[in-house]
Amino acid sequence: MIGAGRIVCFGELLLRLSPPGRELLFQGGTLDANFGGAEANVAIGLSRLGHRTAMVSAVPAHAVGQGAVDHVRRHGVDASGIARTPGRLGLYFLTPGASLRASSIVYDRAGSSFAEADASLFDWPTLLDGAAMLHLSGITPALGQRSADMAIAAARAARAAGIAISFDGNYRPSLWQAWNGDARAILSELVGMADILFGNHRDVALLLDKPFDGDGPDRRRIAAEAAFEAFPSLKLIASTARHVVDADHHRLAARVDLRDRAHQTDEVAVTGIVDRIGGGDAFASGVLHGLIATGDPAEAARAGLALAALKHSLPGDASLFGTADIDAFWDGGLDVRR
Repeated sequence: MIGAGRIVCFGELLLRLSPPGRELLFQGGTLDANFGGAEANVAIGLSRLGHRTAMVSAVPAHAVGQGAVDHVRRHGVDASGIARTPGRLGLYFLTPGASLRASSIVYDRAGSSFAEADASLFDWPTLLDGAAMLHLSGITPALGQRSADMAIAAARAARAAGIAISFDGNYRPSLWQAWNGDARAILSELVGMADILFGNHRDVALLLDKPFDGDGPDRRRIAAEAAFEAFPSLKLIASTARHVVDADHHRLAARVDLRDRAHQTDEVAVTGIVDRIGGGDAFASGVLHGLIATGDPAEAARAGLALAALKHSLPGDASLFGTADIDAFWDGGLDVRR
């Protein structure tokens, strides 16, 4: 499903600002800064697992933009495909949840270098040379028509070159509503070109304009089968099921659906949560790693679940864990490793 070569990730690099500890936004007058972005998180996660990855994006030609570039390079990601253009770096403000208070995010991305970039900025035949896969997400087209055109151009170039496409639904209603974008039509075009979809029954419901119930494996299978019927290019759908007890206690299970079968893990308890942001990107990194390393969808589900759970223990957007951490997660035992 995934050949030999680099995994190219295309999307916006962001600066994340959040209060220290579990304060409310601006409660104490200080903010911690971290770089992030869904596609960059996947590139970093896969790089830390030993895979060759490259990031394609656009950042402002000043020190803040360079900081974002340095962030991905620091973790072994090829940043040569990141363009420098006029503008600003997109921001998001995170208020971490605590107890029965949910986390919340405010986006400030309008007019960013990436959102204002033109599809002609990216020479996809060159950027995809030697690539095994292109990874995209639904966040890029949610930013506006320009960004939607960029994502579609990238996917079309990958399809024309016979390169597999991984697509994470990542539906962000507030971004789509800001420009009244037709999420169903645009996302359907992109999913129609994808080989792998990261998404659950809610994503399928949006794409097909039909309700699906995610309560139980059998009902999730119904949604997956509907997606496979609607999108003939899809070969695999990966998803998680999350039950939130409170901000410090979630339960996670992972699932991989193929056209003829499915694999679902048992649920694991995730407690003492430090930072849940980026958990879905860690899951995607783990699943793609499992598919590349073993070709076994069941092992891919386990690797995705392990990285998603481990990401909850780590501040910042990206998973920084290696293969030994996945093995240790499933081996169990939480005493100090010496």
